[in-house]
Amino acid sequence: MFSTKTSAAGLSILSNSLLVALKLAAGVIMGSVSVISEGVHSAVDLLAAIIAFFSIRAAAKPADEEHEFGHGKIENISGAVEALLIFGAAGYIIYESIDKIINRAQPEFLTAGIGIMAFSAVANFFVSRHLHRIAHRDDSIALEADAWHLTTDVYTSLGVLAGLIVVQITHWYILDPVIAICVALLILRAAWNITSKSVRGLIDVRLPSAEEDIITASIMEHVGELAGFHELRTRKSGSQRYIELHLVMPKKVTVEEAHVLCDHLEEDIKSKLPEGVVTIHCEPCDQHPDGTCPPDCPGITCRLKVEDGKNT
Repeated sequence: MFSTKTSAAGLSILSNSLLVALKLAAGVIMGSVSVISEGVHSAVDLLAAIIAFFSIRAAAKPADEEHEFGHGKIENISGAVEALLIFGAAGYIIYESIDKIINRAQPEFLTAGIGIMAFSAVANFFVSRHLHRIAHRDDSIALEADAWHLTTDVYTSLGVLAGLIVVQITHWYILDPVIAICVALLILRAAWNITSKSVRGLIDVRLPSAEEDIITASIMEHVGELAGFHELRTRKSGSQRYIELHLVMPKKVTVEEAHVLCDHLEEDIKSKLPEGVVTIHCEPCDQHPDGTCPPDCPGITCRLKVEDGKNT
């Protein structure tokens, strides 16, 4: 149950809807800005979950005539929009907290707030853990952003819970808006992390070094069959990885043999990097008649020497 990306996003919508209603109602009745801030936080989480739900469905659509590279970047756009919403929510919480400090407001019905915060922390812990697992399995930036929203909510709920307990014991009412400001700062940090990760996909940043090493290793397994490779380019769109490279083949290799090797490499790379789209361009090796390579040859032997800082 809730084992797909779409159903997991649906679970997030359900849990956040309940928590928004509870927190906002309790916060207004109590006059507690920290509880209201948590309600706003959950409202942003709810909106983020709705965006994630629809963006995941849209990103899963196959490539079409207008979108030949698929719709994967919809997830990146979704993550960026969610981050902007979080920035706005954090600003609102800080504004309300400063107003409460100036007017020296005193929250009431603290016991009810303590119970709701405890329930919120437990519920979000289990939902966020499930979303993280599905996001990692399916490599979904939108679902990962949603999961981090809820993870942040767990910590902020625990912070508000501890603050309300201290206020109830000590009657230091100023702690309520101070804790709310701390919640806002945590929210800002989460928003920045989500923005950074989403934007990287939008501007076609290359794949991580560890993933490019996997590609190189797959090619190097066929040293005896090919002369080398170059022009390796990678990028990511949503959960899809786009990989392009030029494969240098010995002149004696036939077109059919080169095609078979390319197909093998494509499948090998896809098996190691899920949702990979591999494009390989074959070209003949520029060897001299005596079998030696020119100085600028991209053959594997020359390429490795150049990377080691040596000249061929």
